[in-house]
Formats: sequence, C-alpha cells, structure tokens
Amino acid sequence: MAAQIKMTSLLPRNLSVVIRPAQYRDLDGIEQITQDSFANLTPKEAQLAINQMQWLRRWYGFLKFLSWFPNPLKYRFCAYVAEQGRSLLGMIQVSPFNRTRSTWRIDRVMLAPSVEKQTVGSQLLRHCFESILEARTWLLEVNVNDKDALALYRQNGFQRLAEMTYWEIDPELLAQLAQAEPDLPNLLPVSNADSQLLYQLDTASMPPLVRQVFDRNTRDFKTSLFGALTDAVKQWVTKTEVVSGYVFEPQRKAAIGYFQVQLDRKGKTPHVATLTVHPAYTWLYPELLSQLARIVQDFPQQGLQLASSDYQAEREEYLERIGAKRREHTLIMSRSVWHKLRESKFVSLEGIQWTGVLQGLQPARKPIPGGMSWMQKTQQKTQLPAPTTSEPVTFKCENLSMEALPIPEITDKTQEN
Repeated sequence: MAAQIKMTSLLPRNLSVVIRPAQYRDLDGIEQITQDSFANLTPKEAQLAINQMQWLRRWYGFLKFLSWFPNPLKYRFCAYVAEQGRSLLGMIQVSPFNRTRSTWRIDRVMLAPSVEKQTVGSQLLRHCFESILEARTWLLEVNVNDKDALALYRQNGFQRLAEMTYWEIDPELLAQLAQAEPDLPNLLPVSNADSQLLYQLDTASMPPLVRQVFDRNTRDFKTSLFGALTDAVKQWVTKTEVVSGYVFEPQRKAAIGYFQVQLDRKGKTPHVATLTVHPAYTWLYPELLSQLARIVQDFPQQGLQLASSDYQAEREEYLERIGAKRREHTLIMSRSVWHKLRESKFVSLEGIQWTGVLQGLQPARKPIPGGMSWMQKTQQKTQLPAPTTSEPVTFKCENLSMEALPIPEITDKTQEN
C-alpha cells in the first residue's frame, strides 16, 4: 500500500511540461500564482498585480479578438503558460518593444512557489525564443535585489545593458520648483510631423549599444488614428491625462528636449513623467522640471515619478541636489540572437575534412575530356610541308577557292638595282 501511494505521488513529476498559449481557463491559475508571489512584492507592486488581473478578466475576450488580425493592440496580451498534467506551473508575458518588432520585451515571468524555478523558467524563456522568430533581440527589466530572477536570466543568455533608478519628487518640492519661471521660449506641442526630430533626439541621447538594442525608427514616434482613439478611451476609463511637448533649437533645427507626463485626475497614484534631453543641453533639466511642476499644480497634489539611467550622470546629480528620493533600482538586460550559436551543438574543428568544408567547390560530376586537343593541332601544323615557290597553294573556304600566284625569284640583278 505504501509503495502504491509513493508511485501515485511521483506520477505528476513524471509527466512532461507542456508550453502553450494562455487561455481564459488559465486566469484562475495565473491569479493564484500572483497571490502566492505577494510575499516577494512591495505593496505597490502587489496592488498593481491585482489591478492587472482585474483588467485582464474584464477585457480578455476583446483582446483575444484583436489578436486575430493586424492592429496596434494585437500583442497587448501575448502570454504562454507551463502546464504539467492539470496543474499550472508558471506564466510568461511578452510584447514587442518597437514598431518593427525586431526587439521584444519580457514583461513578467511568474512561477509557482513549489516548482523548480530555474528549470520551468528556462523552458518558458526558450519557448519564446524559438516561437517568435522575428525577434532579433530580447529585453527585460529586473530589480537588482531579485537574485533568483537575475540567476534565471543570466543562465539564459541575458547580459547587463544599463542600470535604471526611479525617483519620486514630493508635492512640497514640486510646489517650490513651480515658483521658478522656466526659460523655454521654443516649447512646442508634439505631433506626427515632429517624429523625425524626436527620433534624432532619441538616438543622440543614448549610447550606441543601447540604441542598437532598442532599434527604434521614426514610426515609433508617430501615433496612428487607431492608437489615438485607443489612448483617448484609456484616458477616459482610467481618469488620466497625458501632456507632452518638446524644445526646438532654431539654429540647428533640431529638438533638444522632450517631456511627457501622465497625470492622475483622481489623485490616487503619483504622476509619471518621461524626460529626454540632448547630452549637449543638460542645462534644460531645471527648466523642464519647472515646467512639469507648473503642469502638475493644476491637478490633485501627488508626487511626480521619473527615471534616470547610469549613462545620464547629469540628471542623477540634479535630482540628488534638489532632494528627490530614490524609490527603486533596476537592471535592464538584453539577449541577442547570436547566443543561439552558443546554444547549438558543439562541433570540434579537428574532425572537419577540407572536402566537407569546400563542398561547394567540388565538381558535380566526373569531368569528360573534350574532342579538341591543342597538342594535336600544334603537331599537325609542324608536320605540314613548307610550300615551294613554284607550286601553287590552294586556300579553301567552303565554296570559295583561291589560288596563290607563284612568288618570283629574286635575282642578283634586282638586288643590284
């Protein structure tokens, strides 16, 4: 009896793990995994996870319908689950990072507490690498204190790209910054006609390696009609408002600064701002923050959150000087498709023959000697008797026959003349 119970308990472990797209019946299991991971999350992250699950249950049918044909929301919920038997082991959610879909982002990886995270997590990641063939680069962001997640991503070929620091400015500090009048004479609203200027500013504000991984173009800074309607509906539902603008340099005819702020009209969550400043115009940080502080004053008093990277030393120095608080420190990691060469089967170069390497240069069949030989022609030419002066020489050319006149002999008399 004990042996039978032992065999029954080992049966689920012997079943293979199946990776498949997420379905509506998996939402209960995903919610249970989310609740089990609350111990490792901050209260803010836990509340965000609960809101995402509620939003997903409400809009799952609509998102599934949109995934059937091309549209900006086709990959709004692209997820895969790991299933063993009837139990859900984990879930991974991915999305395109740019319009060309050459770079994809891993939004989150959730695993059940009882599973081996390195094994199941690796299977989920490898399934995405193999099924999404258009992705040349993968990108993710992880907290620097999450050791398990860092070990999982490094095991699967992800490497450090940049470090991000998230700051928050208190409402009292925002009120002080709003008292200063910003010196921004060429502050303009953003439209699709400015996509080329914003693209040039984006490429100039980041290192070459980060620019190569992000792989953005002018289309990433344009808003389609469907996207504008979707953003309007989203802002109406969530009670938010988005304000954006850029600073234009008339002499160089280039954009040197850009900001976008998402404002919460209900006053429940902090406002979120995005800043992009040209490296040669770092004096814009105080001016742009004063402009953001003035915009925020018209809404409920909440803090302002913004991010800085390790290659933006001037921004971090200014935020520390004005008294902004650090909230989170994360690491951006990337994985190129060139890692697939390392994952392939190793082949030793010692056993490779030149006939196998130069297969394309080998003859397709055995060469057949031709009917012409240059040696025979030269021998025939040398064996022909030399023509004499008294004998006529006949040249035949098919139907045409020509006879050469005899060459007269040169006598001594003609030589004397």
